[in-house]
Amino acid sequence: MRQHERILVVDDEERIVNILRAYLEKDGYRVLTARDGQEALSVFQKEKPNLVVLDLMLPKLSGWDVCRELRRTSDVPVLMLTARDDDTDKIVGLELGADDYLTKPFNPKELVARVRAVLRRARPAAPTANVLERGDLVIDVDRHEVRRGGEPLALTPTEFSLLEALASSPGRVFSRLQLLERVQGEAYEGYERAIDSHVKNLRQKVEPDPRKPRYVLTVFGIGYKFAEVASAAT
Repeated sequence: MRQHERILVVDDEERIVNILRAYLEKDGYRVLTARDGQEALSVFQKEKPNLVVLDLMLPKLSGWDVCRELRRTSDVPVLMLTARDDDTDKIVGLELGADDYLTKPFNPKELVARVRAVLRRARPAAPTANVLERGDLVIDVDRHEVRRGGEPLALTPTEFSLLEALASSPGRVFSRLQLLERVQGEAYEGYERAIDSHVKNLRQKVEPDPRKPRYVLTVFGIGYKFAEVASAAT
């Protein structure tokens, strides 16, 4: 299946582009490239890749701006690269809708593993007639679709996996590391706070009032849980 999946690598460093192309093509993916933000959006519109590996520090248009533009029209998975080990960069990128991040320098094998994990989350599950009804939320696991009050919600693959994990076990408290492992397949040390950004984005989409969540609840000092009985919408 991978030979049919296209990965857009956006980075202005030729060495990094060449390394990622070699590793991703070895793993069976077709690799597209762009060297600046404007070119990235152009290639994306033309080729419709299955995933975007996006550097934040780009000429012409920053990675943050590219991610923002992508999220206006698409839920394509985005794995962002940052040259600085700065939590602010990571949090901003995640809040803009990125699914995962890596800090440079990174191991190309780890990036390939992250690509595999994100794409797995993006693929619909095998048919199991699995539909979760939680309050006015309907989560169709097979179709990777979520509706609230009958209206479709556009969730990224990571947001969908997070919602599915929580909604499948109402009342169960998940730590950040447990949720990270559920949505990424592996808990990477130091990345558990990324869950907070994903939860914030998820609440913006599924909660009638994100400031007063009634579905995805915070358990202070531990993590998050899905409400056992969601209150009626007002």
